[in-house]
Amino acid sequence: MSKYVQKVLADVKAKNANEPEFIQAVEEVLQTLDPVLKANPQYEAAAILERMVEPERVIMFRVPWIDDKGIVRVNRGYRVQYNSAIGPYKGGLRFDPTVNLSVLKFLGFEQVFKNSLTTLPMGGGKGGSDFNPKQSPHTPGKRCSDNEVMRFCQSFMTELFRHIGPDTDVPAGDMNVGGREIGYLFGQYKRIANEWSGVLTGKGLAFGGSLIRPEATGYGDVYFAENMLAVKGETLEGKVCAISGSGNVASFAAQKLVRLGAKVVTLSDRSGTLFVKDGYTEKLISDVMNLKTVKRGELSELAKAGKFFKGANPWQIADKLDCAFPCSRQNELNGKDAAYLVKHGVKLVGEGANMPSTPDAVETFLDAKVLFSPGKASNAGGVATSGLEMSQNSERLSWTSEEVDAKLKGIMKAIHDNAYAAAAKYGKKGNYVVGANIAGFVKVADAMVAQGVC
Repeated sequence: MSKYVQKVLADVKAKNANEPEFIQAVEEVLQTLDPVLKANPQYEAAAILERMVEPERVIMFRVPWIDDKGIVRVNRGYRVQYNSAIGPYKGGLRFDPTVNLSVLKFLGFEQVFKNSLTTLPMGGGKGGSDFNPKQSPHTPGKRCSDNEVMRFCQSFMTELFRHIGPDTDVPAGDMNVGGREIGYLFGQYKRIANEWSGVLTGKGLAFGGSLIRPEATGYGDVYFAENMLAVKGETLEGKVCAISGSGNVASFAAQKLVRLGAKVVTLSDRSGTLFVKDGYTEKLISDVMNLKTVKRGELSELAKAGKFFKGANPWQIADKLDCAFPCSRQNELNGKDAAYLVKHGVKLVGEGANMPSTPDAVETFLDAKVLFSPGKASNAGGVATSGLEMSQNSERLSWTSEEVDAKLKGIMKAIHDNAYAAAAKYGKKGNYVVGANIAGFVKVADAMVAQGVC
């Protein structure tokens, strides 16, 4: 690494010593940028790295709400508005006990590059709360009721609304924030602001949502994989695939893979992994979707559909795999998992989650010449379709599912091609990690230089 990158990294580690996820994300990006920094000395002169690693704004607030027993509960809310050089802040809201500033700053930092890669005019941001909708505050083993989730969302938006807007910051859903939560959040925003605007994406179709938005991240991950394989003259047909997770991203990735002729053998959640040796059918995938989004249950309830491994991750189960799609959460796939996958035949890894592979896992894949797509590139389909939803809201239009899907497929091809070209330009042909980082960085950096010191 250059002295400039080393200096910035040292400063980041000193200032954010208790934020490991954020440091990991920054290090992963900055250590790939030397070629472009050397070719463009204006970036160092303008202190682009120093400015890019600092969020433009971090908002933290309390969220008081009343549970079904009449007890007052208090959670912590956040919004990290990271970078608006190329457009309004755009990024999801995550409700989970693991949410803290380190996690949200890492996600916001990644979002800057991801949104840049989509070619749409969107800056990067992220937010959420340590609220856990999967655990009732008064009844162990039960989930929060719909009314409890509604009251929490209304309190959360009562503070958040003053910091967001269709031309300022447009949040979306993320972990544990789906259609139900977006609906409650949007209703409260509309009530307080006294306006209907496209201030949130992932809305219901009846009030400004976009067709294909729930499917977009999973579909986009698969479309990116298709493009990587096409470079090698291959397709997904007949490929044996392992997937982690069982939410929207994982389930729709599984659906698209099956429709393209691949064989999906695993899905997972916190209860464990359901392995189906002969491959998931579309009917079983539909059952998983219903279980997770309607019944809000756990995958163990479908154990009879295959072989259930309690508490196990999906990476060290199958004897033979061609592709792996980590679609759950950050750092879920480690070096040992990666070594097992390489040993058992994996030739492609498409990240559907944000930074799901640890640094040693990424190194293992790259050393083995595995086709590896970082999440900032291959899971950008969700935010790309959110951008399309913003366009539809602004124009008061509603596109057909075919129109949105075609646009999504085109965007994912453009992301692939831009990342591939950037890697080749700087002597790293086929390295999508380097290519995605450089392609995403250059657009934002050039905008920051053009706008002066701000």
